[in-house]
Amino acid sequence: MDARQTERHLCEEPQPFHHLSKLKRRSQAPRPSPGPHKLRESLPLTIFLRNRLKYALTGREVITIVNERLIKVDGKVRTDPNYPTGFMDTISIEKSGEHFRLLYDVKGRFTIHRITPEEATYKLLKVRKVALGAKGVPHIVTHDGRTIRYPDPAIKVNDTVKFDLEQSKITDFVPFDTGNIVIITGGRNMGRAGVIVHREKHVGGFDIVHVKDSLDRTFATRISNIFVIGQGTKPWISLPKGKGTKLTISEERDLRRRRAAEQ
Repeated sequence: MDARQTERHLCEEPQPFHHLSKLKRRSQAPRPSPGPHKLRESLPLTIFLRNRLKYALTGREVITIVNERLIKVDGKVRTDPNYPTGFMDTISIEKSGEHFRLLYDVKGRFTIHRITPEEATYKLLKVRKVALGAKGVPHIVTHDGRTIRYPDPAIKVNDTVKFDLEQSKITDFVPFDTGNIVIITGGRNMGRAGVIVHREKHVGGFDIVHVKDSLDRTFATRISNIFVIGQGTKPWISLPKGKGTKLTISEERDLRRRRAAEQ
């Protein structure tokens, strides 16, 4: 292979855990194309359609589906079978009337969360950077690589904006503040949801945020792993099964037994 070429597959060992594709019979997985999300934080459309939704049996069938322009990501048609979808992206299949949002479950894996057509018209974006561009034009940079010009001056880093995908503009924003509901996007607590309790500032280090979930269990993580999803305790998006509450092994066992007894 020429030194300038890029590998088209990921070997079995370095595949991201959140791909969760059953590749016991395969030694390689599709490599996500360059795009708005990092390689280790994205899910290619091939994995989504073939391994998760089971709408295709092979990669060739996935290519046929996307070439028919049936798949929309954040309201735009995508024909790259390895297009990288990431956290908070909306995926629409208009022919079947289905809409999905990519979120994490409490075990840190991508979960395919079905949403309503109304909810698919917007997404939440975390503000990574606030800056002045050429000729003094203010802009913000979000977690999915968007650059939005002339934002509300009150928007700061770590805030979350509600972005209308049809009009391509900000409709609302929620500040990073104590008492707001958040979801964790990295670390050991990935996928858990709760309310911000306290923020520790460490000069020269990482700020630590303490979060309390619906079961009154408190945990801490870096501020870079925090994603505000609503004002107060009411989220702006629907959450997957479990609502971001992590159970212990014994609690999961008891829940399985109760469900089995009810059946």
